[in-house]
Amino acid sequence: MGHDIIVVGVSSGGLKVLTSIARELPPDLAAAVCIVQHLPPSRDSLLPQILNDVSALPAAHPSDGDPIRTGHLYVAPPDYHMLLSKGRIRIVRGPQENRFRPSIDVLFRSAARTFGPRVVGVVLTGALDDGTVGLQAIAKRGGITAVQDPAEAEYPSMPRSALRFARPDYTLHLSEIPDFLVRMSKEPAPAEKDFPPLREMDIEARIAEQEMSGHHVMNTMSAIGSDTPYTCPTCGGNVWQIGSGDPVRFRCHTGHAFTIDSLLEAQDETLEQGLYSALRLIQEKASIYDGLANRFDQQGSGATADKYRARIDELERQGVAIRKLLASGIATRPQNIDD
Repeated sequence: MGHDIIVVGVSSGGLKVLTSIARELPPDLAAAVCIVQHLPPSRDSLLPQILNDVSALPAAHPSDGDPIRTGHLYVAPPDYHMLLSKGRIRIVRGPQENRFRPSIDVLFRSAARTFGPRVVGVVLTGALDDGTVGLQAIAKRGGITAVQDPAEAEYPSMPRSALRFARPDYTLHLSEIPDFLVRMSKEPAPAEKDFPPLREMDIEARIAEQEMSGHHVMNTMSAIGSDTPYTCPTCGGNVWQIGSGDPVRFRCHTGHAFTIDSLLEAQDETLEQGLYSALRLIQEKASIYDGLANRFDQQGSGATADKYRARIDELERQGVAIRKLLASGIATRPQNIDD
């Protein structure tokens, strides 16, 4: 059997590369192609229609439980994870991973868990590092891994992260990818028994599919990770560090998962939201004090009114300090810190 399961992950700049690849795939491709592109949850995806216009292969958003058929393009719908399980596609609203739903790592991990050496994983243009951990999972199960050459990617962060941490089998120019996929689909895959499934991979795939209740997730976290003093920036739950390799990864007991970079990005957002919440409360409190000061003035209690105005002055100084923090980017991670 050949490599008949192809999984593709892409983010920013993805439309151009996906149409370029799909246009060159033959109608008799002996593989199913599953695609995750990052999109805002509220935005409709026109990607299947666009791919149908350029490709000889039919493209669609699959429904939960659809069978996996070769010669088809499957596109994850917005705000849903797409997973592969026992010959069928799962479409679920599981916890976000790397702050995304759909997540590339979720698709890649489930494909590796279910199909092992038959999988080909490809990471294309995109920001941050979704897809890196998924490529690692595919490699551990004997599959083939590839990335778009970062030098030609519109957004090189995702392929660059994959090169750094997953060490893919192939680094390809965009023009080389269609022929590569055709060639891999015809190349015999190794025996699955030579690459046994890993418990960590199974647990994380089941969390994404929401096959485990909350207390079961908590009870199994110690088997795949170690407790940390951190809290999840999405839900506030306890966070475990998963494994000890790179990239450093975390998962909370409700299922949200992060690489170290995506965790820092989420903390940046939480910190900024907290600063704006503090600024809002300061402004509301100053307004209340102003109303009280005016009331006491009208009642002839000027001394009491002055005390409230003194508090307003102090609140205004605190507000200025918070605005300076926001303006200075204190809540934002420095760019290119790892370069």
